[in-house]
Amino acid sequence: MITILGAGKVGMAAAVMLMMRGIDDLLLIARTPGKPQGEALDLAHAAAELGIDVDIVGSNSYEDMRGSDIVLVTAGMGRKPGMTREQLLEANAKTMADLAEKVRTYAKDSIVVITTNPVDAMTYVMYKKTGFPRERVLGFSGILDSARMSYYISKKLGVSPSSVNSIVLGMHGQKMFPVPRLSSVGGMPLEKLLSKDDIEEVVAETVNAGARITELRGYSSNYGPAAGLVITVEAIRRDAKRVYPFSVYLQGEYGYEDIVAEVPVVIGKGGAEKVLELPLTEDEKRRLDEAVEAVRRLVNILPEDLRS
Repeated sequence: MITILGAGKVGMAAAVMLMMRGIDDLLLIARTPGKPQGEALDLAHAAAELGIDVDIVGSNSYEDMRGSDIVLVTAGMGRKPGMTREQLLEANAKTMADLAEKVRTYAKDSIVVITTNPVDAMTYVMYKKTGFPRERVLGFSGILDSARMSYYISKKLGVSPSSVNSIVLGMHGQKMFPVPRLSSVGGMPLEKLLSKDDIEEVVAETVNAGARITELRGYSSNYGPAAGLVITVEAIRRDAKRVYPFSVYLQGEYGYEDIVAEVPVVIGKGGAEKVLELPLTEDEKRRLDEAVEAVRRLVNILPEDLRS
């Protein structure tokens, strides 16, 4: 069973996409009485129309997630126009700490995937508070960040985004580090296909993509994160050993300790089974340092009881 914590825009977009894939039964949990039950019933009717055989249930009780092997955390305050991910920090950290206790109690063998922003810091809180092995606490961000970069590159070159391999490291936020030198199109290095100005424009569009969506429609991205959650679930369930960027707790990789950062990992049935260390130039390592330091600053802002 797959449990989704939160029945807001991201949670419900993920539920719809997971239902369409027919991967497994779904449990929606949210605090508002009737909200997850109503969403689940509507979604179950849609599944019946489409001939998709999955059971979809809503609940206000965290006890119902017993037996879940994957828990998707979408609960928390969303970003409003003009608000940075960082401004969400403490309110959502308290939510993560509370949910971590529930997950540890009722879904102690699950793999937890977090979308709540600022996701790197929230992943740190979830990791510390669950006490789970780092392989089973993942911050979803990098799939979306790299897909956004691939989208903007594809528009520049007139090719399919699926032909673009984009690398984004560090964090999900203003200090994220798109890495043009390691990105490619059909095996051709990006730097041989786009001018320096075009690459700078792609990088800026990637970094500001989330803020742009929020500015345009008044609330933050939900379809993009939801699609990434589906890809994550499928990779875990199929033991796919696919390589994607995720926010994970680092234990010496890239020279970092006791912090969460967005790096490429191998995703399989065990979660983030291996961290891959990319060969970075001195300047690229400096940029990665800046991104990781930005995450560390966020974590250090949190009260001690939320980060230990």
